[in-house]
Amino acid sequence: MSSRHGFETRQIHAGSTGPNPEKALNPPIFMTSTFTFDSIAAVDDVMSFRSDDYVYTRGNNPTLRLFENRMADLENGVGAVAFASGMAAISSTLFSLLKPGDSVVAHKTLYGSSHSVITTLLPRYGIRSIIADLTLPGELERKADTSTKLVYFETPANPDLSIIDIRQIAEQAAAIGAKVVVDNTFATPFLQRPLDLGAFAVVHSATKYLCGHGDVLGGVTVSKDMDYIHELKFGYMCEFGGTMSPFNAWLLLRGMKTLSLRMERHQENAGKVAEFLLQHPKVSKVLYPGLTDHPGHETAKKQMSGFGAMISFEVAGDLSATSRVVDAMKLPALAVSLGDCETLVELPAAMTHRGYDREHLAEFGLTESMIRLSIGLESVVDIIGDLEQALGRLP
Repeated sequence: MSSRHGFETRQIHAGSTGPNPEKALNPPIFMTSTFTFDSIAAVDDVMSFRSDDYVYTRGNNPTLRLFENRMADLENGVGAVAFASGMAAISSTLFSLLKPGDSVVAHKTLYGSSHSVITTLLPRYGIRSIIADLTLPGELERKADTSTKLVYFETPANPDLSIIDIRQIAEQAAAIGAKVVVDNTFATPFLQRPLDLGAFAVVHSATKYLCGHGDVLGGVTVSKDMDYIHELKFGYMCEFGGTMSPFNAWLLLRGMKTLSLRMERHQENAGKVAEFLLQHPKVSKVLYPGLTDHPGHETAKKQMSGFGAMISFEVAGDLSATSRVVDAMKLPALAVSLGDCETLVELPAAMTHRGYDREHLAEFGLTESMIRLSIGLESVVDIIGDLEQALGRLP
């Protein structure tokens, strides 16, 4: 598939190497644990990487390879590695790029499990974590030191939707000999491509928008460095064993065919919901990059082709008041995760980010009164109507 083709064409066709078996429209699911050889000579060719034939699904599989090739194409990378979950991709990528004695600079606001890996697990292996506010000018130069080999962040960040200037951070990191890894889950390659802005690698929880239907666990890492991709696949994914199921890869390929259509509707709805919340008297704060008063609005306009569909907002009152609003919602499902057709709602402090030090939530862009919405594909009139009746429960 040529890069001259549009994103919408590539999300359907990229990565395919020829007709499917039996002239099937859709690729088959290669649901096998192992593959056979014609001879010992063929075994030697594969084991020595002179052939790209298959050995064992933990190392590679035709369905996984098609998903990896399509993701690499959509992110403008040269290769990708599929993982069993987003956290398998994130943790393997971190471990592959760091060694004892190194340090990693991470943005202060991250998905809870990513924060735990960086601040709790990596230090057990002699890797120091440095938490910084990467939205501040000069912050990376102030916090990094000679041991810093990696800068890690999400943009938009989960759950405060902070926006980090990828190109600026990548240039600053390069000056000190560090690589940049960006979690692109919220934006997807349809709205943002970090590799084009200088990132070394991009990671996704494929469970979210790439799947789009709430029925898959998966993760993926993409890079423009094929040597690194080879090392990540066979030195970390394969050896750690975080292998994606061929069935999940097939479901992801199916979901990705409609990624652009879904993202367009998701963010169209989100923009209208954000404007509604901004005007509501019971809402004290709205965090959405598409709002002109969002501190990262201009940066988002520069590096994204849209603002996404995640919204966080706060209501006046404590956790009990926030809980009252969430419990009163009828249309959104109360659940962790995001990016599904259904609108989802959660309280980060009590759910996805409960591992953060509660005494310092505000320092990390979190409060107990924050509500996070993943805006779905329902009628936006119905979404807003339900939010209006739920907020009406507040005094």
